[in-house]
Amino acid sequence: MNKTEKKAIVLLSGGLDSLTTLAIAQHQGFECYALSFEYGQRHNAELVAASKIAENFRVTEHKLIKLGLGAIGGSALTDTNIAVPDSPQLGIPVTYVPARNTIFLAFALGWAEVLKLRDIFIGVNAVDYSGYPDCRPEFIQAFQKLANLATKAGVEGGHFTLHTPLISLSKAEIITKGIDLGLDYAQTVSCYAADQHGHACGVCDACRLRKTGFNQAGITDPTRYQQ
Repeated sequence: MNKTEKKAIVLLSGGLDSLTTLAIAQHQGFECYALSFEYGQRHNAELVAASKIAENFRVTEHKLIKLGLGAIGGSALTDTNIAVPDSPQLGIPVTYVPARNTIFLAFALGWAEVLKLRDIFIGVNAVDYSGYPDCRPEFIQAFQKLANLATKAGVEGGHFTLHTPLISLSKAEIITKGIDLGLDYAQTVSCYAADQHGHACGVCDACRLRKTGFNQAGITDPTRYQQ
């Protein structure tokens, strides 16, 4: 990627959506800094994927922040006593991690101030998703307002912008856009219960949405599934 004056932080989980978001940011001419989190999730396969993606896409810097969200629990992703559902749930599912995106964006905002940049990309989606409240446009708008009120940069006349290029796209549309950008989704891990090698369970909510997206897009699913 050619270096430009445009710089951005991209939240990079190692999943399909975050890879697409990184590719879009680079395609738009941003020099990218990737930010990932070890927050107490069930497996680190997605973080291994994030590290490889960051290397392959030659981001300027990839930072891994360690958080202890498992200490408060409340989610099937951070508490092994809560099972990951293998069928759809009504309402907000138990895989919702309390305040996760708020916390992630707060760290991204702090790093953005340090780096003196004003653009942050996050791959949230409000169409084909699990119903998480922190993936909605209303949340993003509220956090952007907070970012410009609660920071030295904002008070001194800077303006932070949260970019959500996937927020109104279906999973099939996201995948199609990624394929058009030349992405290899085999290198991503989206599964809530992947094994240590990154093989997906195939039955959790994330896997179902991903499978349906490839099917609707008419593209062969490259996901590595558990036997």
